[in-house]
This record gives sequence, structure tokens and C-alpha cells, in this order.
Amino acid sequence: MLTFLVLLLAYVLSQFFRAFLAIVAGDLARDLGLDARQLGDLSAIWFATFAVAQFPVGVALDRFGARVTIAGFMVLAVAGAGWFAAVTGFNGALGAMALIGIGCSPVLMGSLYVFGRAYPPERFAMLVSLMIGFGSAGNLLGAAPLAWAVAAVGWRTSMLVIAGVTALSCLLIAVLLHEPPRPSAVQRPDGSRAGLRDLLRLRALWLMVPLTLVGYAFVIAIRSLWIAPFLQQTHGFDAVARGEAALAMAASMSIGALAYGPVERMLGSAKATVAVGSALTALPMAALGLFGHLSGTVSVLLFAAIGGFGMTYGILMAHARTFFPPELLGRGVTLMNFVFIAGAGVVQWISGRFVKATTDAGWPPADTFSALHLGFAAALAASTAVYLMTPARPPEQRRA
Repeated sequence: MLTFLVLLLAYVLSQFFRAFLAIVAGDLARDLGLDARQLGDLSAIWFATFAVAQFPVGVALDRFGARVTIAGFMVLAVAGAGWFAAVTGFNGALGAMALIGIGCSPVLMGSLYVFGRAYPPERFAMLVSLMIGFGSAGNLLGAAPLAWAVAAVGWRTSMLVIAGVTALSCLLIAVLLHEPPRPSAVQRPDGSRAGLRDLLRLRALWLMVPLTLVGYAFVIAIRSLWIAPFLQQTHGFDAVARGEAALAMAASMSIGALAYGPVERMLGSAKATVAVGSALTALPMAALGLFGHLSGTVSVLLFAAIGGFGMTYGILMAHARTFFPPELLGRGVTLMNFVFIAGAGVVQWISGRFVKATTDAGWPPADTFSALHLGFAAALAASTAVYLMTPARPPEQRRA
């Protein structure tokens, strides 16, 4: 239990850092002179550095274990958060977000590594769902509570407080995290390239790639970047109202992540759970694109539905985990997480440029966001169709 709680605090902070920009976007635009493209770049660089760091993280987990890997990387998140509180321009903010992304990169994967080593495979999906569900409290903190804090003491002081909490979490990981036993019955690969080649030979993972790229990316792009600008520009929501709407979406994400574990056990199939959940996510995305401009209240409800249904991440990771050899568990989960987070970074980067380009072309905000949400819905539906061709379980399990 102590191990779970220590990891949970770190993951709460990781979730906060990937979502907080939506709330302080207006302040950053005012104080640092940033436009929509630059705000998209700030969010994208977090995901890009987080994604690239997955490769050294995977090797470090398999070689050194979770405690050293997580604590070592999180020092960079502390430095990045402190730097962000003091930035005076775009380049400084970009560098700070890059450091935070690298520092947060091993938190969830280290947790999955611990679960995979310490618990039987049939408990993996439930543990991941619990971690993501409770960890999504970071999304909650990065919504209305952050908006209240920013209104009270400003965004710089708020970020300094978060830097201090991150330092405390890093210390707790270093001192209290219990390292699980490592496999001894199998030969561990000598190098990261050999292990990566073995993983890339798994055909099932390639069929998961399209959904892995966009399924989480669209949800987090809406929550971390576009929910607040959409509600401000289309429906005139003020800062507190935008924060409360983001809080509603974050709460639904937490509830959805918690619910997916029991749903997966009830259906008895990770694949079926992910496929149904992804289809149910595409529907409110399409509705938001078609009808979101008509009502602010309806839009908030649709955002909440997207958040709740869209948290298939943990179950999709559990599905992929069944195909990983034991000696490649660390590299396997970090490879999949690279695809998840790289997709999120690319979506943030492209969507920022799309919004900037259509705004410069004179599109009304309602038209810009309608096209954005409809594009998300169409791509999610197409990737779900590809995922349906993925085997439900590895060949040896099917034979058994």
C-alpha cells in the first residue's frame, strides 16, 4: 500500500503538469505575449520530450529498477517547475516545459513496471486503472483549484508551490519506494537495440499503433489545451467558469479510468473494452463538432463524456502488456507509452498550428473548433477500426 501511495503522488503531479496549461494559457498570453501556436508548442514540447525519454527510461527500469529511475528523473521536473515560475519569454517557457516532460517521463511506466513484477498478470489491468483513476486527481488540481490559486496568488507563485511538492514527491520515491524482485529465470537482453528489435517483431503491437497514437492524444489535447479557449471564444466563459468546466472533464476522466478496470473484468476482454470505449468517445467528439457552438452547457456535458469514455489508456496498455516477454517488460511498456505520448505531442503541435492558421484566415472560433473536433472524431473512428484486427491475446494463451 505504501508503495502504491508513493507512486500515486508522483503520478498526480505528472497528470497536473500535462494539463495545467489550459488554465494559465490566458495569463501566459498576457504576461509573455504568446499566441495560440506558441501555446500549442509549449504543450507539445512537454509531450515530445516525455516521449523521447521513454527509451532511456525503459532501459533504466530493466537495468536499475523503478526507485533509482523515477527519483533520478524527477529531479529534472523539480528544476523545470521552478524555472517555469520565473520565465520571462517563450524560449524560457519552452525549456522549462521540456525539463518537466523529461522529469515526469518514468512515473507511470515505473509504476507499471512495479505492478508487472510484483503482481500476477490478471491483476495488472485493475492496478493500472486504479493508478490512472486516482492519479487523474492531478487533472482535477490543474483545473478549478489551479484557477482559484492563480486568481488568489498568481500563476508564478502557484508554480513555485508545485515545484516544492514535486521535490517532496521525489524524496519520498527515493526513500520509501519498495523495489520488486527482478526475473532470474530468463536471460535479459544485453542491449536496448536487441530488446527493441524483439518488440518490433510483434505484429499485434503494430495493429495497436494507430489507436495508441490518437486515442489518448485527442482527449488530452482537448483537456490540456483547447477546452478553455473554446469555451472562452465560443461561449464567453470567464476564467473561473473555464476552470470549473475543465474540472468537470477532469473528474469524468478520473471516474472513467477507475471504471474501466471493473468493466474489463466483467467483459473478460481488454480488446472488447478498448474498442467499445473508443467508439463511445468518438460519438461525443463528433457531437461537439456539430452542435458544440449552440450551447455552453451542452458543450461542457460533451467534454465530460469525452473524458469519461476516453480513458481507455490503461486497458490498452494492459492488452499490449500480454504480448511482452518478461525480460522486456520495462522496455515494452515504455515503447507503448512512447507511442501514446508522441501521438499527444504531435496532435498538440498540429492542432496549435491549425487553430492559428484558421484564426489568421478569419474563421469564426465556432468554425475553427467545429472542424478540429470533427477531425478528432473521424481519426479516432478510423484507428478503432484498425484496432479491431488485433488479436485478443497472444498465440500461446489462445492455445491454452
